[in-house]
Amino acid sequence: MATKLTPTQIAWRAAQDIEDGAYVNLGIGFPEMVARFQPPGREAIFHTENGILGFGEAPAPGEEDWDLINAGKKAVTLKPGTAFFHHADSFAMVRGGHLDVAILGAYEVAENGDLANWSTGPKGVPAVGGAMDLVHGAKRVAVITDHVTRDNRPKLVKTCSLPLTGVGCVTRVYSSLAVIDIENGRFVLREKLPALSLDELQSLTGADLVIPDAVADLVTPELT
Repeated sequence: MATKLTPTQIAWRAAQDIEDGAYVNLGIGFPEMVARFQPPGREAIFHTENGILGFGEAPAPGEEDWDLINAGKKAVTLKPGTAFFHHADSFAMVRGGHLDVAILGAYEVAENGDLANWSTGPKGVPAVGGAMDLVHGAKRVAVITDHVTRDNRPKLVKTCSLPLTGVGCVTRVYSSLAVIDIENGRFVLREKLPALSLDELQSLTGADLVIPDAVADLVTPELT
């Protein structure tokens, strides 16, 4: 298999599709990296479920104010215009359709857009949390993920086997090997690593790929 993208490179690629002025929620963990790579001339407005809108970058080590944290308990900074509000108001924003984009991680994504990203089974976390609101409240839901699991099983599948976060909610997947849209219940390939053949990519994907006439090269900067 061709060398895959690093998590940082996947986050960079996903950031390139966020429009200027978009209201964006980033999932806890890996998706939080996306905030580091806003394209020049664009500024997203980041929302966190615990009640902050428009916060800034992470503070320098040792300069954290632990009264200022995001939903992942990571320290954040304030920007001019940053707003604070009640947890219930934060979820009213989500459920009311006021977020343009939610970018989340995934254990599995099905070809019809179903997402499983909160539990790997009985020994997983006890509840789905705010992700179930985000996947159906945001206008666009994207996933960033490795294309396969640690034991090389596909994460893009025909039908999810793990507990669902949401049904038919994902519209685009940014993986370590490709950018894939979900259209009419099918995985549609948009970009792939130049060194990866279509046959190799299909062998690592758990459902049939629709291959358009034009598939772009997936190219990112060298990032650590």
